[in-house]
Amino acid sequence: MNEVKIPQPDATTKKLLPVILATSIFMQMLDSTILNTSLTTIAKDINESPLEMQNAIISYVLTLALLMPVSGFLADKFGTKKIFIIALFLFSLGSLFCSLSQNLTQLVISRIVQGIGGSLMTPVGKLALIKTFPKKELLKAMNFAIIPALIGPVLGPLVGGYMVDYLSWHWIFLINIPIGLIGILLSLKFMPDYKSKILDFDLKGFLLFAAASLLLSIALELFGNTVRVTPVLAILMSGFLMLYWYYRHASKDNNPIFPLNLFQVRTFRIGILGSLATRLGISSIPLLLPMMIQIAYGQSAVVSGWIVAPMALTAMFGKSTVITILNKFGYRTTLMVNTFIIGFLICCMAIPSIHNSIYWYVPIIAVLGFFNSIQFTSMNSISIADLRQYHTSSGNSLVSVNQQLAIGFGIAFGLLVLKIFEGDVKLIHNEIHNAFRYTFLIVGSLTILSGMVFRRLHFKDGDNMKSED
Repeated sequence: MNEVKIPQPDATTKKLLPVILATSIFMQMLDSTILNTSLTTIAKDINESPLEMQNAIISYVLTLALLMPVSGFLADKFGTKKIFIIALFLFSLGSLFCSLSQNLTQLVISRIVQGIGGSLMTPVGKLALIKTFPKKELLKAMNFAIIPALIGPVLGPLVGGYMVDYLSWHWIFLINIPIGLIGILLSLKFMPDYKSKILDFDLKGFLLFAAASLLLSIALELFGNTVRVTPVLAILMSGFLMLYWYYRHASKDNNPIFPLNLFQVRTFRIGILGSLATRLGISSIPLLLPMMIQIAYGQSAVVSGWIVAPMALTAMFGKSTVITILNKFGYRTTLMVNTFIIGFLICCMAIPSIHNSIYWYVPIIAVLGFFNSIQFTSMNSISIADLRQYHTSSGNSLVSVNQQLAIGFGIAFGLLVLKIFEGDVKLIHNEIHNAFRYTFLIVGSLTILSGMVFRRLHFKDGDNMKSED
């Protein structure tokens, strides 16, 4: 794939591009988490069963799974600027439609519109970032842009709780619109317009991979919301079968949507696998801890939100130190040690009993936020550290799809383990809090083991990403 020559971005563009990407990530992450705390209130207002409201979440997740694989192709074909602005517009428009919805059908359709925008927004913005900054500067730029991905899931439940209690549920969607408008205005002037000369579009490969992502996402959503395991396992296996068929197709096609030789790049392969394994543990904590505080301790959603909130502050502090840490210790040591610390902290959440104060969790969650910040920046940057220019679009899209599925796997795994322990009355002594404690131990232990994936990195891997200052 040959890149179309465009003028080099000026200093102002390079300064504002991470801000543009950060606004889109924050808007998407805040929206995804803020809705979870408000579904019951929305259901009551539109006269729907709370159990049916899960469709509002599933429709969005499935749209992401279906369209995210094609984000790189669309950006290469029509330009990063045009696609990113369209994505911001669709997400903001979908948010407006959500706030105006009078019934569940309207809300689901509006969430699909949001999902179309969301599937393109973050991957295309990140692609522009990767193509704008040289490797030595990319880590610093990406480090700034990724912070909303850490604070969004933490602030979402807190902001959602207050909005529902003191305003109305409509505001959880309306809050996106001014942020989206700011992103569009900045993008019109400062978003660079990268294109590539496309030979052809791998329609068969896209359909196979999109079907695999769709089936896997459906299975992951159902794992957390059904007691019938057999149909869910059938859907899950169908998803993996589609991945196998895609592998067979990609090994023969001249221009597959995700070339298999991407996985010949060792740092990309380890980054993808490590991210998938590590997020199995990390992704479930923002869901499990507030759930435990509300169910086991009987506290409100707002209180649980405040307990988790320190994670956002320490994540920002972690952002300021991660470059120094990577420059000093390298990616291999940083990721192995950091993953162990995260797993250990998750295990520590199993220590307090039901008779201890809930504020015992505050220092644990605060320290966890710091190390999560280091983890996400390190995993995201090592994945694209050694990609060639012609692999940037497809590699970046695959990293985004992998992250989406990894988060889904993590949440589904956490809920599945919790349900298993919850059903063993003798083991937990008929105390739901013990089910959460055992779940934290399992999830934390798995996270510690996942750090072994990063042993396959070499000590010099990622040196080309290290900042010179």
